[in-house]
Amino acid sequence: MAREKKIPAFTPYFMEDQAGQVRAAFKAAGLEEGDASVSDFIVRATMREVKRLQRKYNGGKAWPPVKAGELRRGQRTMAELQHRNEEA
Repeated sequence: MAREKKIPAFTPYFMEDQAGQVRAAFKAAGLEEGDASVSDFIVRATMREVKRLQRKYNGGKAWPPVKAGELRRGQRTMAELQHRNEEA
């Protein structure tokens, strides 16, 4: 029997109020926007931001992929949370 390929994934961490707004946005408009699940909604929003950053910082080109395990893991520290503007 062939082994199923594991999806190379990671989990975003949301503050409680952020998670509530993500769920509310998906519930209000996700299906109408074509998202089958809240995960689809998050992936679509994230990839839209990736494309924006590619345009701004990489001449609109895709960056070379970064393999799983090469990034820092875990939630943001309190210091990082204090200096991050989530509204931008």
